[in-house]
Amino acid sequence: MYAIIETGGKQYKVEEGNTVFIEKLDAEEGSEVTFDKVIAVGKDDGISVGAPYVEHASVAAKVLKNGKAKKIVVFTYKPKKNQKRKMGHRQPYTKVEITGIQA
Repeated sequence: MYAIIETGGKQYKVEEGNTVFIEKLDAEEGSEVTFDKVIAVGKDDGISVGAPYVEHASVAAKVLKNGKAKKIVVFTYKPKKNQKRKMGHRQPYTKVEITGIQA
């Protein structure tokens, strides 16, 4: 069984036991979170798609870690003006493990 959930403005295909890196949540490590915005649920007998979300469906997950991704370099410049700027960015994330899918 799999589900497609929406969190942080993005959609993720998850199965029970998967580990997923999602946009940062306000949850501490070791706590349980529930995703109610389930777009679709796939089973052995078919798929049920919501409009926009599947009713009475949820995905339970356990927060493993809050952290930041590797640094990327953002370099902007304007040609012929001697104007340039170099910045770095580290995107925060939350690592969760999917513990159950209720359809």
